[in-house]
Amino acid sequence: MTFDFQGRVALVTGASAGIGDAIARGFARAGARVVLSDIADERGEALAEELRQQGAEAVYLSADVSDAVAVDALFDAIEARFGRLDFACNNAGIEGAPARTESCTHENWDRTLGINLSGAWYCMRREIPLMEKGGGGVIVNVASIAGLKGFDGLPAYVASKHGLVGLTKSAALETAQRGIRVNAICPAAIDTEMIQRFSGGDAEALAGMHAMQPIGRMGTPRETADAVLMLCADESVFLTGVILPVDGGVMAG
Repeated sequence: MTFDFQGRVALVTGASAGIGDAIARGFARAGARVVLSDIADERGEALAEELRQQGAEAVYLSADVSDAVAVDALFDAIEARFGRLDFACNNAGIEGAPARTESCTHENWDRTLGINLSGAWYCMRREIPLMEKGGGGVIVNVASIAGLKGFDGLPAYVASKHGLVGLTKSAALETAQRGIRVNAICPAAIDTEMIQRFSGGDAEALAGMHAMQPIGRMGTPRETADAVLMLCADESVFLTGVILPVDGGVMAG
């Protein structure tokens, strides 16, 4: 897909790897000025430098989205440098530790929801007023099919992604007449480092990840990024509050 975001400012959290990396590259290809944020500073800086070498305007700003103070500092820096924000993709997230509900630790629960749900909320609290100040914008939250259905052994992750879907809908209603659109994508198994960690690199487990999608394979980060950019495009102006499965047909069954 081809998009034109010349001169606009885009933020991607969790930008150093996987889906976030692909989204940042997509915004850069489309001409946006890109703010990459993560806690994997070496990889984030390297990606920003690579994008600059390709002719994009890109900057890396370190921030732990589960830390409200760090998030405020991130947005202070964005506002000071650019004075506006047109697109924000709240992508930072973790899978957490597998455990059934009765065995999930307080630490795992707090950390998973702190990054996946509270982190997105901390960002949106700053994204919405900054976008409104600039005349509007688009927020895309990266949820999961785990925000649409339950999964055995992932109570914290499933709860965080269901919460993110609900937050997206509420924010979309609140901002619908303020020039801001808020949507979410819900990927299924996407071929990233997270999936490699979750499967332990086991060939049988990876084969199962491919097979779970009716299309017959896992998605790619680029395909997922294209869904985000599509929701940001001017042609999608009537889309807000959309919870879009990017799942090879999983949720059709």
